Amino acid sequence: MSPAFIEALLRWYRGGRADLPWRREPSPYHVWLSEVMLQQTQVETVIPYYLRFIDAYPTIADLARASLDDVLKLWEGLGYYSRARNLHRAAGVIVADYGGILPGDVSELRKLPGIGRYTAGAIASIAFGRPAPVLDGNVTRVFTRLLDLDDDITVNATQEKLWTIAADWLPQSGAGDYNQALMELGQKVCRPGNPRCEACPVRPHCRAFALGSVAERPVRTKRAPRPHYDVAAGIIRDGQGRLLIAQRPLDGLLGGLWEFPGGKAEGGESLEQCLRRELREELAIEVEVGELFMVVEHGFTHFKITLHAFECRYLRALPPYAEPQALQALGWAWTGEEQLGGYSFGKADRQVIAELRRRRETLL
Repeated sequence: MSPAFIEALLRWYRGGRADLPWRREPSPYHVWLSEVMLQQTQVETVIPYYLRFIDAYPTIADLARASLDDVLKLWEGLGYYSRARNLHRAAGVIVADYGGILPGDVSELRKLPGIGRYTAGAIASIAFGRPAPVLDGNVTRVFTRLLDLDDDITVNATQEKLWTIAADWLPQSGAGDYNQALMELGQKVCRPGNPRCEACPVRPHCRAFALGSVAERPVRTKRAPRPHYDVAAGIIRDGQGRLLIAQRPLDGLLGGLWEFPGGKAEGGESLEQCLRRELREELAIEVEVGELFMVVEHGFTHFKITLHAFECRYLRALPPYAEPQALQALGWAWTGEEQLGGYSFGKADRQVIAELRRRRETLL
């Protein structure tokens, strides 16, 4: 792209860029943390999480020393929990292999858990001033409109073409500001719906605007409908009124978070049958399934669930065991209702906890 394009873009960005906490002190750690948190998450949502995280873990070494449970609890509600697990793992690697200092080279950054092509380029350019390109959803939208590109952006070949463009257009100095300017342009002006073309600083360079095809860019294959699953979960109480909760395996969905144990119903199963089977397979226990406590609708990126939470009475561990076993779980614990807040749960389970609290308070 021409020097005039770069000059206009940077003038706009430097004249009114968003005042964000990680920009006030753009240390490599702060840039890394913010970029990870901003993946698939709105800036307004990220800011309070970022500030709490920095307060709790001021340095990479502090993060590496923290327990995963504590990190996940602090991340609770931000979603996409693999980001938190990878952040914690990467901090350990940085301390062990890099003396606690985040590397600035793209190839070294990409060796760290959770740092892919985009994140490595963002860190290298913003925190270290390296001439590294970035390509996220915002930049993709800006590029396809500037070029009036009608290629399907869900195709790998199109993504590679866009990465080549990102590298070709990148200025050799000031890459950090340039990359942030492109991302902010996509976020504030070149929006998916209702783009603010009248306020665009690079409108004279935009082919889609000239041709009237802005609303048609970018081109992407229509997504298939998300599948739906019915899930049964047990609010399992023992004779002392304690609740049995389980910790999800680290390598799966919501890995490392706690849950009311249960699972997905299979064909022909009732929800009660599903719950009894899942608890045998997951924790090696028998329960008496009681009344339906509540139903929660929840959506993940690739599927939706209806969570049916049942009141359950703990009966026994399956022989030869004397207590629950973590057969398909990372761990398990008996806890009181008042102590549930000390564990990190996914959103659907937090709704169950909120209803438990509400009903308890109505009885006081």
